[in-house]
Amino acid sequence: MMSRLSTRFASLKRANRAALVTYIMASDPDHETCFEILRGLPAAGADIIELGFPFTDPMADGPSIQKAALRALKAGGSLQQTLELARRFRETNKETPLILMGYANPIEIMGYDAFARAMHASGADGAIVVDLPPEEDAPLRAAFTPHDLSIIRLATPTTDDTRLTKVLDGASGFLYYVSVAGVTGANAATSEAVTAAIARLKRATDLPIAVGFGVREPEAARAIAQVADAVVVGSAFVEEIAAGGKKEAVERVLHKVKLLSEAVRTARSQEGKIP
Repeated sequence: MMSRLSTRFASLKRANRAALVTYIMASDPDHETCFEILRGLPAAGADIIELGFPFTDPMADGPSIQKAALRALKAGGSLQQTLELARRFRETNKETPLILMGYANPIEIMGYDAFARAMHASGADGAIVVDLPPEEDAPLRAAFTPHDLSIIRLATPTTDDTRLTKVLDGASGFLYYVSVAGVTGANAATSEAVTAAIARLKRATDLPIAVGFGVREPEAARAIAQVADAVVVGSAFVEEIAAGGKKEAVERVLHKVKLLSEAVRTARSQEGKIP
């Protein structure tokens, strides 16, 4: 039986288009507003959803997502609350892949086996654990395997061929290419650099390649979608939430998703370059 991620990427490959992967922080700005956004994402054009779980020291994230984590924690957000949001989402949507993204500390506290069981029960499909490198994620992989959960790994512009081999060993779902050397939302890569990086990664793996960090506007998303299997956008949505107003935040985020989705869906029939 194919996983939701494999099924989604196979479907998009047949349609000759990339996926739009949307990131939001669980419980930002509060549980219920977050759930309204979450359940509206697929209809707005999200092909895959990343749901972040809040942590006090998100070292890979830029100011926007750091602030989102603090808002979520203030609202009572936690790994348990994130899993509950995932469960509620899965009751409304059986097809859209949903992955959790965050840091190892809350998982360590819960325990790997308990986390894997809770992930499976919630209907989540896999996880990106930013600060758990291949050398240290064997216990998580072992816990995930019985539940067919994906371990999604990160590659960066500084990942050489030797390191890439290790990153890919045990990876599944897709490979997340961090297109800039820095934190989320800080800078944007050039189209030439992304194209060259994807070509190198494609020589090393059959996993779909998702490109993120620094993608904010339709023009950039369109350019990446011409060459990547997926485009990941996060800070742009988190900033719409930060602008205030709960009802307005839901509307702003879903409108932004629609704009980016249209760019991604039409990318391979149009020309575009990252500014």
